[in-house]
Amino acid sequence: MISIAIDGPSGAGKSTLAKSLAEKLGYLYVDTGAIYRTIGLYMYEADIDPKDEAAVMAALPNVEIRLSHGEDGLQHMSLNDCDVTEAIRLPHVSMCASAVSAHPGVRAFLLEMQRELARTNNVIMDGRDIGTVVLPDAQVKIFLTASAEARAQRRMKELEQRGTPQPFEEVLQDIQQRDYNDSHRAAAPLKQAEDAVLLDTTELNFAQSEEAILKIIRERTGK
Repeated sequence: MISIAIDGPSGAGKSTLAKSLAEKLGYLYVDTGAIYRTIGLYMYEADIDPKDEAAVMAALPNVEIRLSHGEDGLQHMSLNDCDVTEAIRLPHVSMCASAVSAHPGVRAFLLEMQRELARTNNVIMDGRDIGTVVLPDAQVKIFLTASAEARAQRRMKELEQRGTPQPFEEVLQDIQQRDYNDSHRAAAPLKQAEDAVLLDTTELNFAQSEEAILKIIRERTGK
Protein backbone atom coordinates (compact mmCIF):
# COMPACT_ATOMS: atom_id res chain seq x y z
CA MET A 1 0.00 0.00 0.00
CA ILE A 2 1.15 3.52 -0.77
CA SER A 3 0.46 6.41 1.59
CA ILE A 4 0.70 10.07 0.58
CA ALA A 5 0.68 12.61 3.42
CA ILE A 6 -0.17 16.24 2.66
CA ASP A 7 0.22 18.64 5.58
CA GLY A 8 -0.04 22.39 5.80
CA PRO A 9 -1.89 25.34 7.31
CA SER A 10 -5.59 26.09 7.02
CA GLY A 11 -6.70 27.23 3.56
CA ALA A 12 -3.60 25.98 1.72
CA GLY A 13 -5.79 23.97 -0.67
CA LYS A 14 -4.86 20.58 0.79
CA SER A 15 -8.36 19.09 0.66
CA THR A 16 -9.27 20.25 -2.85
CA LEU A 17 -5.95 19.12 -4.31
CA ALA A 18 -5.85 15.83 -2.40
CA LYS A 19 -9.38 14.94 -3.48
CA SER A 20 -8.61 15.65 -7.14
CA LEU A 21 -5.32 13.74 -7.00
CA ALA A 22 -7.00 10.74 -5.33
CA GLU A 23 -9.50 10.57 -8.19
CA LYS A 24 -6.70 10.73 -10.78
CA LEU A 25 -4.60 8.07 -9.04
CA GLY A 26 -7.45 5.82 -7.90
CA TYR A 27 -6.52 6.27 -4.21
CA LEU A 28 -8.79 6.67 -1.18
CA TYR A 29 -8.94 10.30 -0.09
CA VAL A 30 -9.03 10.91 3.67
CA ASP A 31 -9.73 14.47 4.84
CA THR A 32 -8.63 14.26 8.48
CA GLY A 33 -9.52 17.90 9.07
CA ALA A 34 -13.16 16.99 8.41
CA ILE A 35 -12.98 14.39 11.18
CA TYR A 36 -11.77 17.01 13.69
CA ARG A 37 -14.36 19.46 12.42
CA THR A 38 -17.06 16.87 13.09
CA ILE A 39 -15.93 16.57 16.70
CA GLY A 40 -15.77 20.38 16.92
CA LEU A 41 -19.34 20.62 15.60
CA TYR A 42 -20.58 18.13 18.20
CA MET A 43 -19.01 20.17 21.02
CA TYR A 44 -20.46 23.40 19.60
CA GLU A 45 -23.96 21.95 19.35
CA ALA A 46 -23.69 20.36 22.81
CA ASP A 47 -22.56 23.73 24.25
CA ILE A 48 -19.30 22.20 25.49
CA ASP A 49 -16.24 24.48 25.63
CA PRO A 50 -13.90 22.96 23.00
CA LYS A 51 -10.89 24.21 25.01
CA ASP A 52 -11.98 22.28 28.12
CA GLU A 53 -10.13 18.99 27.61
CA ALA A 54 -11.83 17.16 30.48
CA ALA A 55 -15.30 18.09 29.20
CA VAL A 56 -14.40 17.20 25.60
CA MET A 57 -12.97 13.81 26.61
CA ALA A 58 -16.04 13.06 28.74
CA ALA A 59 -18.26 13.72 25.70
CA LEU A 60 -16.24 11.68 23.17
CA PRO A 61 -18.00 8.34 23.91
CA ASN A 62 -21.21 10.00 22.67
CA VAL A 63 -19.63 10.93 19.32
CA GLU A 64 -20.09 8.42 16.52
CA ILE A 65 -18.28 9.45 13.34
CA ARG A 66 -18.60 7.72 9.99
CA LEU A 67 -16.68 8.56 6.87
CA SER A 68 -18.11 7.58 3.47
CA HIS A 69 -17.62 8.52 -0.15
CA GLY A 70 -20.72 9.41 -2.15
CA GLU A 71 -21.37 9.08 -5.86
CA ASP A 72 -20.36 12.74 -6.15
CA GLY A 73 -16.83 11.70 -5.12
CA LEU A 74 -17.03 13.78 -1.95
CA GLN A 75 -16.06 12.52 1.46
CA HIS A 76 -19.26 12.68 3.49
CA MET A 77 -19.11 13.04 7.25
CA SER A 78 -21.79 11.54 9.45
CA LEU A 79 -22.21 12.57 13.09
CA ASN A 80 -24.48 10.25 15.06
CA ASP A 81 -26.24 9.19 11.84
CA CYS A 82 -26.70 12.78 10.62
CA ASP A 83 -24.89 14.03 7.48
CA VAL A 84 -22.87 17.09 8.55
CA THR A 85 -20.71 17.45 5.42
CA GLU A 86 -21.82 21.06 4.84
CA ALA A 87 -22.25 22.14 8.48
CA ILE A 88 -18.64 21.36 9.45
CA ARG A 89 -17.33 23.94 6.95
CA LEU A 90 -18.81 26.98 8.71
CA PRO A 91 -16.23 29.40 10.19
CA HIS A 92 -17.27 28.97 13.84
CA VAL A 93 -16.74 25.22 13.47
CA SER A 94 -13.17 25.85 12.19
CA MET A 95 -12.24 27.46 15.50
CA CYS A 96 -13.88 24.64 17.49
CA ALA A 97 -11.98 22.09 15.38
CA SER A 98 -8.70 23.87 16.07
CA ALA A 99 -9.43 23.83 19.82
CA VAL A 100 -10.43 20.15 20.08
CA SER A 101 -7.53 19.03 17.88
CA ALA A 102 -5.11 20.50 20.44
CA HIS A 103 -6.09 17.85 23.00
CA PRO A 104 -3.82 14.76 23.07
CA GLY A 105 -6.77 12.56 24.05
CA VAL A 106 -8.76 13.56 20.98
CA ARG A 107 -5.81 12.90 18.69
CA ALA A 108 -5.26 9.47 20.26
CA PHE A 109 -8.99 8.72 19.88
CA LEU A 110 -8.76 9.27 16.11
CA LEU A 111 -5.25 7.99 15.40
CA GLU A 112 -6.11 4.31 15.00
CA MET A 113 -9.06 5.09 12.71
CA GLN A 114 -6.75 7.01 10.37
CA ARG A 115 -3.94 4.42 10.42
CA GLU A 116 -6.35 1.55 9.70
CA LEU A 117 -7.51 3.34 6.52
CA ALA A 118 -3.86 3.59 5.40
CA ARG A 119 -3.16 -0.08 6.19
CA THR A 120 -6.01 -1.27 3.99
CA ASN A 121 -5.97 1.25 1.11
CA ASN A 122 -3.66 3.32 -1.06
CA VAL A 123 -4.43 6.69 0.55
CA ILE A 124 -3.94 10.40 0.17
CA MET A 125 -4.43 11.85 3.61
CA ASP A 126 -4.30 15.54 4.44
CA GLY A 127 -4.16 17.37 7.73
CA ARG A 128 -1.73 19.06 10.11
CA ASP A 129 0.36 16.17 11.45
CA ILE A 130 -0.04 13.34 8.93
CA GLY A 131 3.63 13.12 7.95
CA THR A 132 4.93 13.76 11.47
CA VAL A 133 2.56 11.69 13.64
CA VAL A 134 -0.25 9.83 11.88
CA LEU A 135 1.69 8.26 8.98
CA PRO A 136 5.39 8.81 9.79
CA ASP A 137 6.35 6.06 7.31
CA ALA A 138 4.37 7.48 4.37
CA GLN A 139 6.24 7.05 1.08
CA VAL A 140 5.37 10.61 0.00
CA LYS A 141 5.21 13.62 2.32
CA ILE A 142 4.34 17.09 1.11
CA PHE A 143 4.07 20.28 3.16
CA LEU A 144 1.70 22.55 1.25
CA THR A 145 1.63 26.24 2.07
CA ALA A 146 0.80 29.70 0.71
CA SER A 147 0.71 33.25 2.10
CA ALA A 148 -2.06 34.00 4.63
CA GLU A 149 -3.56 36.53 2.20
CA ALA A 150 -3.68 34.01 -0.68
CA ARG A 151 -5.23 31.40 1.60
CA ALA A 152 -7.84 33.89 2.85
CA GLN A 153 -8.80 34.78 -0.73
CA ARG A 154 -9.25 31.09 -1.60
CA ARG A 155 -11.25 30.38 1.55
CA MET A 156 -13.44 33.42 0.90
CA LYS A 157 -14.30 32.13 -2.60
CA GLU A 158 -15.04 28.68 -1.15
CA LEU A 159 -17.43 30.18 1.42
CA GLU A 160 -19.16 32.25 -1.28
CA GLN A 161 -19.70 29.12 -3.38
CA ARG A 162 -21.24 27.40 -0.35
CA GLY A 163 -23.62 30.32 0.15
CA THR A 164 -22.02 31.40 3.44
CA PRO A 165 -19.99 34.52 2.45
CA GLN A 166 -17.66 36.20 4.94
CA PRO A 167 -15.76 39.51 4.66
CA PHE A 168 -12.09 39.15 3.62
CA GLU A 169 -10.75 40.71 6.85
CA GLU A 170 -12.74 38.25 8.97
CA VAL A 171 -11.55 35.26 6.95
CA LEU A 172 -7.93 36.50 7.09
CA GLN A 173 -8.16 36.99 10.85
CA ASP A 174 -9.59 33.45 11.28
CA ILE A 175 -6.76 32.01 9.14
CA GLN A 176 -4.06 33.86 11.12
CA GLN A 177 -5.59 32.80 14.45
CA ARG A 178 -5.86 29.20 13.28
CA ASP A 179 -2.21 29.27 12.11
CA TYR A 180 -1.13 30.46 15.55
CA ASN A 181 -3.27 27.91 17.41
CA ASP A 182 -2.18 24.99 15.22
CA SER A 183 1.54 25.77 15.36
CA HIS A 184 1.65 26.53 19.10
CA ARG A 185 -0.37 23.64 20.52
CA ALA A 186 1.43 21.13 22.73
CA ALA A 187 0.04 18.02 20.99
CA ALA A 188 1.29 17.37 17.46
CA PRO A 189 1.76 21.00 16.41
CA LEU A 190 1.66 21.97 12.75
CA LYS A 191 5.18 21.61 11.37
CA GLN A 192 6.92 20.28 8.30
CA ALA A 193 8.23 16.72 8.56
CA GLU A 194 11.99 16.53 8.04
CA ASP A 195 11.57 14.36 4.95
CA ALA A 196 8.63 16.31 3.48
CA VAL A 197 8.86 18.31 0.26
CA LEU A 198 7.87 21.96 0.77
CA LEU A 199 5.51 23.33 -1.90
CA ASP A 200 4.45 27.00 -1.79
CA THR A 201 1.40 27.58 -4.00
CA THR A 202 1.00 31.34 -3.44
CA GLU A 203 1.80 32.05 -7.10
CA LEU A 204 0.38 28.82 -8.53
CA ASN A 205 -3.13 28.19 -9.78
CA PHE A 206 -4.94 24.90 -9.13
CA ALA A 207 -3.70 23.09 -12.25
CA GLN A 208 -0.09 24.17 -11.61
CA SER A 209 -0.29 23.10 -7.97
CA GLU A 210 -1.73 19.72 -8.92
CA GLU A 211 0.97 19.11 -11.54
CA ALA A 212 3.70 20.04 -9.04
CA ILE A 213 2.33 17.52 -6.52
CA LEU A 214 1.99 14.80 -9.18
CA LYS A 215 5.64 15.36 -10.11
CA ILE A 216 6.68 14.89 -6.47
CA ILE A 217 4.57 11.71 -6.18
CA ARG A 218 6.09 10.26 -9.36
CA GLU A 219 9.62 11.04 -8.17
CA ARG A 220 9.03 9.47 -4.75
CA THR A 221 7.10 6.37 -5.86
CA GLY A 222 8.53 5.78 -9.32
CA LYS A 223 4.95 5.59 -10.66
